[in-house]
Amino acid sequence: MPDFLQFALSLNGPDPGAALAATEIARALAEEELAWVHLSATDPASAAWIEENLSYLPAPVREALTAEATRPRVSPQGDGAMVILRGVNTNPGADPEDMVSVRLWIDPARIVSLSRRPLAAVAELQASIAAGEGPRDAGGFLADLLACLNAGIVARVDRLDEKAEIIEDGALAGDDPGGLRHSVTDVRRELAVLRRFLRPQRDAAATLTDGRLAWTGGDTRHLLVEVHDVLTRTVEDLDELTERMAVARDEIASALSDRLNSNLFRLSLVSAIFLPLGFLTGLMGINLGGMPGASSDSAFWIFCAGLGVVLALLLVVLWWFRKPRRG
Repeated sequence: MPDFLQFALSLNGPDPGAALAATEIARALAEEELAWVHLSATDPASAAWIEENLSYLPAPVREALTAEATRPRVSPQGDGAMVILRGVNTNPGADPEDMVSVRLWIDPARIVSLSRRPLAAVAELQASIAAGEGPRDAGGFLADLLACLNAGIVARVDRLDEKAEIIEDGALAGDDPGGLRHSVTDVRRELAVLRRFLRPQRDAAATLTDGRLAWTGGDTRHLLVEVHDVLTRTVEDLDELTERMAVARDEIASALSDRLNSNLFRLSLVSAIFLPLGFLTGLMGINLGGMPGASSDSAFWIFCAGLGVVLALLLVVLWWFRKPRRG
């Protein structure tokens, strides 16, 4: 099988879960029995194969299947739908928030899907169908795919929640604000990306429950309603985490400000003490005639004693200003 044709399976008929050979795929997709083919969206041969073998699909659908940039959405057309979804990127070395898109044309007789990178939910569903335990109709397929995508998303949000708790505990315990600030930035960046894709994905799931597609009714509709509810709660959790990170950021900024103010206060104390002393020593160190005490052997010690008296007076004045005032 060519590389751009990653796999093809029969979902119902006499042999559910059977793999289809490359020469059988186009015929299987044209028949009434449900078949699924998954292609690579990065291979130019995929677009050519779709144009050659699936020319009966609407032109906007064929273009959307291989589009460069996508966002989650559902566009019902006749008895089928163009569906674009996103899942957490679990590929080695990848950032989880760099979500992977899967584009599908799905109707009662065929499922055509493409992705630019491997997606765990697609692999999980493929293994289930190949084992003869997967869905047998288009509605069940879509509900199972969304459920697999949700599982990865919810797991990622749970880990973000754990990170947020660690950051909040650190902020309350007075941990290093500099390190906490970088952690908050990382979490907020991931939250922003997840919210960007999960909000429209929630709306897409809601579209699947509105009854416009006949094959999403009955028990399938109940499954899709549950999927939509999970996405709704996940988006709400992301909104809550965003607010919590904003509060944590304010606490960390306040701690950094307090530290800066404390350092400035210490610097001010040092300046208040040594500025007068520096002025006096500078004044008495000028090399001009007529300096008092220049011919006395004890003048240096008398001057040091005077500096000690000035230092004591400065400390008393600073202590007096430090005392709380009444009234």
